[in-house]
Amino acid sequence: AAAPLAARAGRSEAASGALRPRRSVTLAGCRTGHGGGARGRGGWVAARGKCFITVLCFFPALGVFFSVTSLLPSILQQPARTLTYCSLRNGKRKSVKSVVKRFLRLHNGLWVRRKSGYKKKLWKKSASQRKRLRELVLCTRTQCKLLDKMTTSFWKRRNWYVDDPYQKYHDRTNLHM
Repeated sequence: AAAPLAARAGRSEAASGALRPRRSVTLAGCRTGHGGGARGRGGWVAARGKCFITVLCFFPALGVFFSVTSLLPSILQQPARTLTYCSLRNGKRKSVKSVVKRFLRLHNGLWVRRKSGYKKKLWKKSASQRKRLRELVLCTRTQCKLLDKMTTSFWKRRNWYVDDPYQKYHDRTNLHM
């Protein structure tokens, strides 16, 4: 039985000893009754635990599945939007502090931000690039909707400041949102 397995797996894998035939794996503590002679459909498998080998006897493709699922949390990790819907003290919705610190909301509903990287590695950027990075940029429509969801009504109210540099931008005409 070892000769057909070696022919099926290829000479290089059989010679290296990295993979062993299922025939050599003993499953003495297995409840299914498959001893060392249970080979299944796959042929070669790396020896791990008793129950894992038993599952692989019946489903050889699961070995690849288990090795890929351990990588998924690092690849498919979603960004966290830490929005509190109901606070413990007052039972109210809370604003995300990073939004309040990084963005400015104009009264017409638009959000203003700096360009990304305006504080990073300034020593290697030219003067014109540093000036360009200091400019303010308007957020897109979907970004504005998301930022509105992440803040409370306190940050959406109208503020009147003395010598406000953004005064002429708060009210816009012919602007469709």
